[in-house]
Amino acid sequence: MKLTYPACFYPDEERKGAYAVVVPDLPGCVSGGDTLVEAILMGTDAASGWVLDELEDGKPVPEASPIESVIPDAGGFVSMLLLDMDAYAEKHGEKSVRKNLTIPAWLNTFAENNHINFSQVLQDSLTALYQQKQHS
Repeated sequence: MKLTYPACFYPDEERKGAYAVVVPDLPGCVSGGDTLVEAILMGTDAASGWVLDELEDGKPVPEASPIESVIPDAGGFVSMLLLDMDAYAEKHGEKSVRKNLTIPAWLNTFAENNHINFSQVLQDSLTALYQQKQHS
């Protein structure tokens, strides 16, 4: 799912070249960057995180205002942010995904007799493998 939201960009008076970013349709969604490019990237990341939190909580995605209806404060300008929610969720999502697995009967009996949580063991093992790959 791709979404667009208008964002207000404000030059930082104290840091030359830096910008603050506010996404009016997403209450509290504020970010910034040391350059305009970084501000756009950070604004997109912040907005994507905001929307993903709503989706994972089962809430609807806020509708975007038309860009022409967004009026920035003095000194600011408005530009659109493009959010690729599928890519963002794949990388940052916390929602659990159901997986089926097949194991030998004797191993199932052992795990059940010892009150082993299959999901937790698989998650712990995959996390360890992921961390190993990240450090190699």
